[in-house]
Amino acid sequence: MITFDEAAALISQVAAPLGTEMVPLIKARGRMLAAPVHAERSSPAAAVSAMDGYAVREADLAVLPASLPLAGEAFAGTPYAGGLPDRACLRIFTGAALPDGADRVVIQEEVRREGDLVHFDQLMSKRRHVRAAGSDFQAGDLLVPAGSRLNAQRLVAAAAANLAAVEVYRRPRVAILATGDELAAPGSSQPDGFIPESVSFGVAALAEDWAATVVSRRRCGDDLPLLKSAAAAAVNEADVVVVTGGASVGEKDFAREMFAPLGLDLVFSKVAIRPGKPVWLGRVGETFVVGLPGNPTSAMVTARLFLAPLLERLSGGEAGAAWSWRTLPLVHPMEAEGDRETFHRAAVDRCGAALAVDQDSSAQRALAGSNLLIRRRPRTPAARVGDLVEVLDF
Repeated sequence: MITFDEAAALISQVAAPLGTEMVPLIKARGRMLAAPVHAERSSPAAAVSAMDGYAVREADLAVLPASLPLAGEAFAGTPYAGGLPDRACLRIFTGAALPDGADRVVIQEEVRREGDLVHFDQLMSKRRHVRAAGSDFQAGDLLVPAGSRLNAQRLVAAAAANLAAVEVYRRPRVAILATGDELAAPGSSQPDGFIPESVSFGVAALAEDWAATVVSRRRCGDDLPLLKSAAAAAVNEADVVVVTGGASVGEKDFAREMFAPLGLDLVFSKVAIRPGKPVWLGRVGETFVVGLPGNPTSAMVTARLFLAPLLERLSGGEAGAAWSWRTLPLVHPMEAEGDRETFHRAAVDRCGAALAVDQDSSAQRALAGSNLLIRRRPRTPAARVGDLVEVLDF
C-alpha cells in the first residue's frame, strides 16, 4: 500500500497528453491549446474612433472658437470614402475608421451643431479618442500561449486573431462500468435488496468537468464472464475506463479480475487514505483503468483525487493543476488523525471550512452539500476552531 503523495507522483509519471486535433472556436471552450494563438491581422487594422463624435484635423482647432462644415459620416464597417477635406469635419461613430487627414475625435458632447455646420467653442478633453492601428496587437503577436485552457476571454482573443479553428489536445474518452448485483436504474421499480445506482452519474459529471467525453456508461452485475465482455468493450472504445465497486476482497469483487485477460498492468493497487483505500490504477495497452470503491462518497472522493488529475494530464494540462491546495480556517474542531491520511468532506461558509456532520463513506446527503475536501495527514493532532487546514475544491 502506498501513500497519497506516492500515488499522485505515479499519475504524473505515467500519464501524458493525447494527440491533437483542430476544432472550430465554437467547440473549443475548456480545451487545452496544443499550438499557440498568433494574430493573423492587426487590431485595429486601421486607426478608429474610440467615441461617438467628430473627426477633425487638430491643426484646424488651433484657435477656438472654430466652426467647420460637415463633410459626411463614418460608421463602423462603413468608412467615409476618401480623405477628410481641408478645414472640414466628419461625423464619426465608435469603431469607425478615421479618414486620411484626421488625427483627432472631438466627442459629441463638446460641440454644437447647426445643420451641416459644427461649432467647437472649447475642447474639454485632452484625449484624442483615437485607437491607433495595431494598438491592441499586431499581426504575428502571440495572444494565447500553448498549454492554456480556453476560457471565454481566450476565445475572444482567438477570434480577434482572425482564427476560425484552433489546435487543441484531444479530449480523453471515458467509459464507466458500475458493478454490483444490487444496483438498479434510478426511477425503476426496485425490489428489496436493490438500490439505485448513483455513482456512475457523479463520475460521468466529474469526468466532463475535467474536459473528458463520456462515451459509455454501463450498469453491470457480478457475473464474471459478462464483466469480462464489458471490460473488453470498454477498453476498445475509451482512453480511460472507470470501474466502480468490486474493489475489495469479497467473493464477487471482480473489478481487477475482469481486466486480467486483457493484460492488466497495475500502476498502484491500494492507497493509504480514508475514505477510498481500495482505489487502484492500471493500464491495458494504452488505455488507463481506474478502479473506484462502490460506496458513493468513497468513489467521488477518490475520483476527485485520482481521476481528475489523470484526465487533466491526458487533456494537455499538468496533473498537479488538479491538486490546487489552499488553506482555510476551521469552523468546527477536529479530532486527531490515525495512521491513514484522511480527506474529510466539508463546505465553504463565510467563516471558513465547515465540516460535514456525516463522514460515513456511503453518506449521499452529506456528499450533496460538500464542496471541499479537508486534507489531514497521518497522526495529525487535534485541531481547534480557527486553525488553518489544507483544502481542495470538491
